[in-house]
Amino acid sequence: MTTFSEPSGLGQPDLGAPPRPTSDTRVIAVIGIAHFYSHFFILLLPPLFPLIATDLEVGFIELGAILTGFAVASGVSQIPIGFLVDRLGARNILILGLILESLCFIAMGLDASYWTLFFAYVIAGIANGVYHPADYAILSASVRPERMGRAFSLHTFSGYLGFAVAPFTIILLAEFLGWRHALTLAGVSGLVAAAVVIYFRRYLNDGREAGADAAPHLESTRAGLRLLLSPPVLICFAFFAMLSLLSSGINNFAVSGLDRLFGTDLTVANLALTAYLFGTSGGILAGGWIADRTRHHDWVAASCFAATAVLMVIVGSVALGQVALVTIMAVQGVMHGLIMPSRDMIVRAVTPDGSMGKVYGFVSTGLSLGSAIGPMIYGALLDWGEPRLVFYVIAGFMVLSMATVFTSTKGRAVVR
Repeated sequence: MTTFSEPSGLGQPDLGAPPRPTSDTRVIAVIGIAHFYSHFFILLLPPLFPLIATDLEVGFIELGAILTGFAVASGVSQIPIGFLVDRLGARNILILGLILESLCFIAMGLDASYWTLFFAYVIAGIANGVYHPADYAILSASVRPERMGRAFSLHTFSGYLGFAVAPFTIILLAEFLGWRHALTLAGVSGLVAAAVVIYFRRYLNDGREAGADAAPHLESTRAGLRLLLSPPVLICFAFFAMLSLLSSGINNFAVSGLDRLFGTDLTVANLALTAYLFGTSGGILAGGWIADRTRHHDWVAASCFAATAVLMVIVGSVALGQVALVTIMAVQGVMHGLIMPSRDMIVRAVTPDGSMGKVYGFVSTGLSLGSAIGPMIYGALLDWGEPRLVFYVIAGFMVLSMATVFTSTKGRAVVR
């Protein structure tokens, strides 16, 4: 049965992982490379939407459907991949996912019709489903508990660095090579990253050893499903879904929204998005330091959500100058980044020993759910001529996220 107990030392349960003081940095760096490409690939297409829409003569709803297909595929794949990670280990699964996703972007560049983009992006979504279950299982099994908050922050930082680099990188490559060749080159770089992970794979404790002494019921699929449907894990799932809904709007449609609402130059709008993403990356690093020094992860996240909601309403209400727009977006990014390590520590606090892969696979499906729904919402708002509502809806999801933050820290799920 599934029971719940009050968390002791929120965010720092002992998973029994052996201390590896000489390998922590290597593990974090190697996993960071893979996670960088996970996020880099996610944000390669949206900056090209204005070019793709003109070239392929499609609308934003059709383009949003590509993102929805990716998100659905990623969401469906993460739960079974999480179980596989806990049973078979994470190393090889992580490597195969990175290789497959890289090949998908090469295919998109070589044959850039709408349906090629759609189906290749769906397959890329399945491949992208490996990162969170595999990454978190490896980190939890390989990194010392007292450094876990910073490990999670650096992991998330590497992903958001991928977000931050993607828009200007792909636009710059598209300007010189065309958007098709730009996608191909991005895929090739992913294969190089996969080669790096393969070379350093011996440093990665993939989680099987850490879960080997767990009670036999943790190996049961039925017990695992009961765990995933327990209230603490379901609330974390809702938290991730809300976070993804608002992030989907900012990352994928803020540039187009600013263009349609205020006629903001695409270069300026992408600069503002880049400032937001770099601000997020910086906030994540600071958030890791905070996460290792506080048990009040819920208050950290909630206060940041409140601040970002107010700022997002301002962005959607006032035609800001370039400096003001970039500054406000950067501040929002910092606030958003502070949330991320606390988010991961909250999930780790409610996760029983030996179940990191399946729990992170499940709650990360909330990210995919939000990513699937969000593009259709925001794409429809733009096609209906309501770009202002894009920013107001984002702010609304920020407010809703506060409720899930406070309820997700009430107990720890334990399968018995």
